[in-house]
Amino acid sequence: MTEASAPHPSRAPWSIRSRVAIGVVALVALLGIFIGTVSVLALRQNLTQRLDAQVHDIMRAVSSGSPATLPGGGDNLRGGVVLAVALPSGAAQGYIYTGPGMQAALTEQQIAQVLDARSGVISTVGISGLGTFRVEARHGENGSYAVGLSTAEVDQTAWTLAGILALVTAGALLLAGLGAVALTRVALRPLGRVSDTATRVTELQLASGDAAIPERVPAAEADPRTEVGQVGAALNAMLGHVEEALVARQRSEEKVRRFVADASHELRTPLASIRGYAELTRRIDSELPDDAIRSLDRIESESVRMTALVEDLLELARLDEGRSLEHSEVELVRLVTDAVGDAYVAAPDHEWEVVAPEPPLAVEGDAARLQQVVVNLLANAHRHTPAGTAVTVTLARDGEDAVLTVADDGPGIDPELQPVLFERFARGDSSRTRATGSTGLGLAIVAAVVDAHGGGIRVDSVPGDTRFTVRLPLRAPRPEAGDLAD
Repeated sequence: MTEASAPHPSRAPWSIRSRVAIGVVALVALLGIFIGTVSVLALRQNLTQRLDAQVHDIMRAVSSGSPATLPGGGDNLRGGVVLAVALPSGAAQGYIYTGPGMQAALTEQQIAQVLDARSGVISTVGISGLGTFRVEARHGENGSYAVGLSTAEVDQTAWTLAGILALVTAGALLLAGLGAVALTRVALRPLGRVSDTATRVTELQLASGDAAIPERVPAAEADPRTEVGQVGAALNAMLGHVEEALVARQRSEEKVRRFVADASHELRTPLASIRGYAELTRRIDSELPDDAIRSLDRIESESVRMTALVEDLLELARLDEGRSLEHSEVELVRLVTDAVGDAYVAAPDHEWEVVAPEPPLAVEGDAARLQQVVVNLLANAHRHTPAGTAVTVTLARDGEDAVLTVADDGPGIDPELQPVLFERFARGDSSRTRATGSTGLGLAIVAAVVDAHGGGIRVDSVPGDTRFTVRLPLRAPRPEAGDLAD
C-alpha cells in the first residue's frame, strides 16, 4: 500500500447509525429535489400555456382590425400587455399598458425587440427595462404588429412554489435525520447488548482462576432469524467453544501441576538420601582414590543443585494451587537490610548499597515469601553480573504502596529476553554471565509471590542500568477462604 492510498490515521470510521442516518437524509434530499424540480417545472409549464392562451386571445382581438386603425395601441387592453405596430410606410409605435386606458410609449429599441418576434409563433422575448414577455407577432403586407404579456407573475409563482418546496424539504430532512437516528438507535439496541456481552467477557480473568465463561448473549438477541440474532448466536457458539477449550486446558494444567508437586515432593527424600550417602562415604577412615573423591564431590554438588530445582518447582506448584499466604505485619526495612547483608557475605566482590527510609515501613503479607522475593532478586543481581558491579537496593513508600528497586550497573539484559524474563526456565544469554548454575525459576517465583500479594513487578534494562521494580500494597487483598486449597 502506497503512502497516498493509506487511510488517514486520525479519521474515525463511520458507525452504522451515522451511515444509516446520512443515507436516509441523502435519499430524502434527492427525492425532495426531484419532486420539487418536477413540480416547479410542471407548474411553470401550465402557467406558461395559460399565458400563451391569453396572448393568443389578445392577438386575435387585435388582429381583427388594421394596424393603422388601432386607437393608441388599444385603450381596452389589460394591464401588463405590450403592443407594437409597424406601418408599411416604416412608421412604428408601441405601448405598454398598465391598466385599461393607461399606457406608456415604448422606445424604438423596445419596439424593435417586440417586432423581431417570429411571426405566428408565441415565443419568449426579453424587452430592455421591462423584463421577459411571451410575444406573438403577425407580419403582413399591410404592416406588422405584435402583442405580449409579461411572465413576471409566472416567474413569481414558480419561485414562490420553489421556496415553499425548499422549506418543506428542509423540514423533511430534519425530521428524516432525527427519525433515522431514533430508528437506528432502537434497531441497534440488541446489537449493543451483544456488544455488552462481549465486553463483559473481555473483563473476565480467563488467564487465571475459573475457566468457565458464564456470560452469554440473551436468547432474544440470539435468534438466527434476524441479522443481530445471527451475530448473537455466532458469539454464543464461539464462547461455548472457547469455554470448552479453556476447561480442557485447565484440566491439563491441573494434571501437570499435580504431577510436578507430587514428583517434587517424592524427589526430596531420594535426593536427601543421595547427598547423605555421599557425605557419609567421604567420612570413611580409609583413604579413597582421587577419582572417587571427585565423583563424590560431583554427586554432592549436583544433588544440591537438583534439590534447589525441586524446591523451586514445589514452591511454584504450591503458589499455582493457590495455597494461602501467612498474613502478618512485615517490616521491609529490616528484611531488606538483612538480605543485603547476607548478599554481601555471599558475593563480596560486588558493591552493595541500601537506600531506605527510617523504619517502620511495613506491609501485610507472608514474611518468608517476601524474604524469598528479595533474596532471589539479589541473587539474580550478583549471579548475572561481573565482579565489581554496584548493586543498589532502594526502598520507599509511594502512596498506599511500598516500592522496592534492585538496580545494578551491569551489562544489562537482552531486549529479546525481557518480555519473557519472568516465565519459568527463562535463561539469559552470555551477556549476563553467571558464576554458578541457575534453574531459571527464581524470577518466576518472584513474580508469582508478588502477584499473590496483589502487587506487580517490572524490569527496565539498558547496558549500565538494570532495574527490577517491585510494587506491593501496604494492605494486601485477602482471598476468600473457599478459593484456597489447604
